Amino acid sequence: MNGHPAPSARTRVRRLPDRGHYDAGTIAAIVDAASVCTVAFQHEGAVHALPTIHWRDGEHLYIHGAKASRMLKALTAGDACVTLCMVDGLVYARSAFHHSMNYRSVVIYGRFEIIDDPDEKTRRLRPLIEKFATGRWDELRPMTLKELNATSVLRIPLSEASAKIRNAGVKDDDEDMQWPVWAGVVPIESKRGTPLTDPDSVVREIPYQQLK
Repeated sequence: MNGHPAPSARTRVRRLPDRGHYDAGTIAAIVDAASVCTVAFQHEGAVHALPTIHWRDGEHLYIHGAKASRMLKALTAGDACVTLCMVDGLVYARSAFHHSMNYRSVVIYGRFEIIDDPDEKTRRLRPLIEKFATGRWDELRPMTLKELNATSVLRIPLSEASAKIRNAGVKDDDEDMQWPVWAGVVPIESKRGTPLTDPDSVVREIPYQQLK
C-alpha cells in the first residue's frame, strides 16, 4: 500500500490489499486517464449508478449536466460513490480460476457540491474542453449566459478515495505450470483514431498535434 494509509474505513482495500494505493498522485493519474466515471447515488428510495464524463481540476473531480437532471439534483442531497476503471490487459492462466485482468481503478466517496457563480462555473468548465485538446477553449465561441444558466457543474473532493491496481503477469499454482495450454497477457490499449473533419467545418486542417 506504498506507505499511505487509507483515508477512511470505507476506502480501505480489503480484497488483495497489496493492490491498494492511497496517495494523491496515483489517484489523480487514474482520474485523468479515464474517459468516463460512474456515479452511484440514492434517489426516491432507489439506488442508481449512471456513467458520465468527468474531469479533474486540482483536488476535485468535476461533472456537469442539465440543471433539470435527476442525478445532479440528488447528488447534493446525500453521499455518493464515484468509480472509474480501465482494463489494461487480459491475463490468460493455465486454469480458469486464475484468469484475470490488469486494471487501474479508483473509488471515491463523499458529497458533491454545486458551483453556482457563473464566472467560477466558466473557469471550471475550461479543463473539460482542454481534456479534448489543449488550447481548444480559447478558440471556441464563448459560452452565453443562457448556456451557463442551463448547465450545472458539481464537484467532489478526492480526499476520501482509493486506487486499486493490477499490473502483473500470470499467477498460476505450481502444480499447473506444466499444463499444455498457452498462458500470457494480452495488452489492451485505448487510443484516438484518425480525426474525421466535419463536412461543414470552416477550418479544414486539424490544428491539434495531439490528434494527429
